[in-house]
Amino acid sequence: MKTEFKFSNLLGTVYGRGNLVFTPDGNSLLSPVGNRISVFNLTKNTSYTLPFAHRKNITHLDLTPDGNLLLTIDEDGRAILSIFPRRLAIYHFSFKTPVTSLAFSPDGLHFVVGLGRKIQTWRTPSTPSGAANGDLEFAPFVLLREYGGHFDEVRHLSWSGDSRFFLSASKDLNARIWSLEPEDGFEPTVLSGHRQQVRNAWFSADQESIYTVSEDGALFRWEFAPRQQNEDEDPTELADERWRIVQREYFMQNAKLKCAVYHPATNLLTVCFDNGLFSLYEIPSFSNIHSLSMASSPISTVTINKTGEWLAMGSSKTGQLLVWEHASESNILKQSSHLDALTTLSYSPDSTRIITGADDGLIKIWDIASGFHIATFTEHTSAVTASAYSRRGNILFTSSLDGSVRAWDMLRYRNFRTFTAPTRLSFSCLAIDPSAEVVCAASHDSFDIHLWSVQTGALLDQLSGHEGPISTLAFTPDGRYLVSGSWDHTIRVWSVFDRSQTSEVLQLTSDLLCIAIRPDSAQIAASTLDGSLTFWSLNTSIQESGLDGRRDVSGGRTLTSRRTAASTPGTKSFNTITYSADGTCLLAAGNSKYICLYSVTTLTLIKKYTVSINLSLDGTQEFLNSAAIMSNGLPRDMIDTEGDASDLEDRIDRSLPGVKRGRDATARTLRTEVRVTSVEFAPTGRSFCAASTEGLLIYSLDNTGMEDFDPFDLDIDVTPQNIRAILKQPEPEHLKALIMAFRLNDRPLLRKVYESVPYEAIPLLIRELPKVYLGRLLMLLGQQMENSPHLEFALRWVGEVLSVHGRYIKERQGEFASELRAVLRGVDGVGKTVRTLSERNAFEIEFLCQQSSSNDQSALQLLGEKQHSLTNGFVNGANDDEGEWMGLE
Repeated sequence: MKTEFKFSNLLGTVYGRGNLVFTPDGNSLLSPVGNRISVFNLTKNTSYTLPFAHRKNITHLDLTPDGNLLLTIDEDGRAILSIFPRRLAIYHFSFKTPVTSLAFSPDGLHFVVGLGRKIQTWRTPSTPSGAANGDLEFAPFVLLREYGGHFDEVRHLSWSGDSRFFLSASKDLNARIWSLEPEDGFEPTVLSGHRQQVRNAWFSADQESIYTVSEDGALFRWEFAPRQQNEDEDPTELADERWRIVQREYFMQNAKLKCAVYHPATNLLTVCFDNGLFSLYEIPSFSNIHSLSMASSPISTVTINKTGEWLAMGSSKTGQLLVWEHASESNILKQSSHLDALTTLSYSPDSTRIITGADDGLIKIWDIASGFHIATFTEHTSAVTASAYSRRGNILFTSSLDGSVRAWDMLRYRNFRTFTAPTRLSFSCLAIDPSAEVVCAASHDSFDIHLWSVQTGALLDQLSGHEGPISTLAFTPDGRYLVSGSWDHTIRVWSVFDRSQTSEVLQLTSDLLCIAIRPDSAQIAASTLDGSLTFWSLNTSIQESGLDGRRDVSGGRTLTSRRTAASTPGTKSFNTITYSADGTCLLAAGNSKYICLYSVTTLTLIKKYTVSINLSLDGTQEFLNSAAIMSNGLPRDMIDTEGDASDLEDRIDRSLPGVKRGRDATARTLRTEVRVTSVEFAPTGRSFCAASTEGLLIYSLDNTGMEDFDPFDLDIDVTPQNIRAILKQPEPEHLKALIMAFRLNDRPLLRKVYESVPYEAIPLLIRELPKVYLGRLLMLLGQQMENSPHLEFALRWVGEVLSVHGRYIKERQGEFASELRAVLRGVDGVGKTVRTLSERNAFEIEFLCQQSSSNDQSALQLLGEKQHSLTNGFVNGANDDEGEWMGLE
């Protein structure tokens, strides 16, 4: 099995904190999610996560006007400059203090940052291609100037259209005007008059006006005008010209203003309040265009794209992201995260979707290809504890602490069956048999296993035998046995479909946490509280092997930990384990920042994956930082700084007495602890997913984004130039070019060589192809059938491969499992395409045949064309550069 899994995408959460940024073309939106950046393409309905990560949560980000450079800054003021189109981090820099605001100039040559009360302007670093000799600069960040004058934190910065001046809004109730370079006759100006802190300040498009908004909902318009003279003053005396308030407007909302954005080109102002309401105004007339509510929670940030059509809003409290088009009054994007920690996940049988459940009682369906969540189930009233798909993928089963097990129709997205026990129980685990006719669940409150009929919903039986709470359940893939694990140090194997319903007991030495059954139903893997993994033969009920994983899984100090990371007792066991698709590897994780991949045959640790390096989470730090220890021996991070907040609303604790969900003010738990609650391999074997504190982490073998080049077995002659030269020869050596392309493993080049092979030369080339490249050829065919219009050409390749090497592939099904699934997925896609086209043609022919006018020559001509397309297929040709559809035999 291949084990080169790499981080692919982050799902399960769409917005954390910080500001949102549109790309210059307005098609994509950048959202900070913890210490990473997620990019949502609004036109193609796809999303991806940038590969680099900060050491703490990201608070500010901005793009240069050309969209080439992305600057992201975390809580400690550490910045990463990256080339956004290439998704590549090039520079790391520290501002040495937390950053409160950030803005690039419209010409892209400078950027300005707010550092508490101070403001600094910096030159924008050059990209490696623009630097001398194409090398990286040693000190790319050059400080241009530092400004001082504010008496409190700078909250917002904005530039004028000509990049000569910029505005700063501060909590000291003032806004100020600054110049980038010294200007003749210009002096820094203070704009004072607001009664609460100034949230935002902007220049108008002609730079003749300035707009400022404050937290109490006041909008001021400033102009550079002379003072109005009294009647008794001399009119010939020069009037005092300075920035003055010429218009005062008030939003009249019974809530505080949280954020605002102004679009100078269209004079549209959007203001958002802490009750979830947002309004659009046209200024300077101050006419209200729209007033809508996003949610009951405060809107944390708002931004607008370059053309002024789309508004993007984020709420950090609910993890919600909304892109709204004000012209059509419709949602372009509406995504939301789970409100609490993830508890369970399940892959769909076709590996296209992931189901997640959380402590908030919500069940969300995530599409892997797009990265969006497409449906949410809200019927559960308490935490969701387990989920399982039926083998056909049309039914989803979930269990919850609300005492119910629910069955969901995944075609109509509805709950069609609810199973409950005779007494009120909080179910903690469930399992379904392969035929999806029987579902069973167990609880920590009872030592019995409850079985229900899916068709009738009736309770079939209660299995008794365990002497402690049951922690895990699983049916064998062949459906013969039900395996249960309990805290009474036993595993029981039940023959639930036999008349006797007997159980066989497997004795362990510690509390059982999780079990996994190998796909061939021959082996059971068990994880216990002492950190060990044991493997049992299901046929003989004898322990085959075991290993100690305490040293592998332990890692990460908690905030109050008095021990080293390796000695922390809470991270010494695996809470979730799962087998790979071929059964050769075992994936294990627990209350730790590590995910361990083991080889089942050799009992060796193959690889450890780090879930997060985010120091904003508890349990990610390996070593003690003595500089953060106070004189009393307590960590500095344990000080509750929220009590020193200047805003009264931030200091009030509104939690109910006795409520333990959420943050407890007396517990001093300021940071969430990193952990992995569930892991699962995709049925295709090409990826696995982990439900963690950070979200839904997907690790894949398939290269994503810009990482297409992955060569192997190279020599000096294997170059793209030599491959293209071979293809341009009078008699091209297609086999040699294909083998060289496989060794270079460059996707565009592979596709070019693949499509250049003549149709009649395919059988001979496949017979001469070395078997070492057979797996890569199958994966290439699967990808081409999904993305290429040359259907018959791809089917001819697949047919020849199976006819020539079918016996060899059948003998080594485990080695080619993922490649065969990719080919099968491509063949299914071809079948759906042809079936849809045939049905459409049949309907059109039937419609034309029912036309009353038999002399309509155009109708007869169209009918002949449809009949010809049905008879002969589509346009033939193997090397059609225009991408026409191939014929189907």
